[in-house]
Amino acid sequence: MIIEDMAEFAAALPDFGGLAGLDLGDRTIGVAVSDTMRGVATPLETIRRKKFTPDAQALLAIADSRRICGLVLGLPRNMDGTEGPRCQATRAFARNLTRLTDLPISFWDERLSTVAAERALLEADTSRRRRAEVIDHVAASYILQGALDRLRHLGAA
Repeated sequence: MIIEDMAEFAAALPDFGGLAGLDLGDRTIGVAVSDTMRGVATPLETIRRKKFTPDAQALLAIADSRRICGLVLGLPRNMDGTEGPRCQATRAFARNLTRLTDLPISFWDERLSTVAAERALLEADTSRRRRAEVIDHVAASYILQGALDRLRHLGAA
């Protein structure tokens, strides 16, 4: 089920269990996961995209092996907040994924997540080759951490 509102997404989650954050690109899917207390997002891996079915199977295998209880997809809005073709593709991916899993799915505005990930990797003096290998799942961790921080804020209210 797709839940747009983060408060409703929080209500649909069990008290404990990790979340997965996804940075969907045209050629790759960056994957990050949280701890069961949902405090910290950790970059996990980058999946090379093939077609929807094998991509979804790879994601759901990760979710199953890590006992993930919800998915957060980065929503690539334009800088003015509007939604373009990439947002539509992300929403279509989420709709198709709901046919394969009962995990709650939500979205997080991913504007500048890749820029932040790139900056962090540059500050860590990561080589250009290594940055290319890890940028997508590091960006996914920025997306997931933003959602985790929002969920934590909702719980404190």
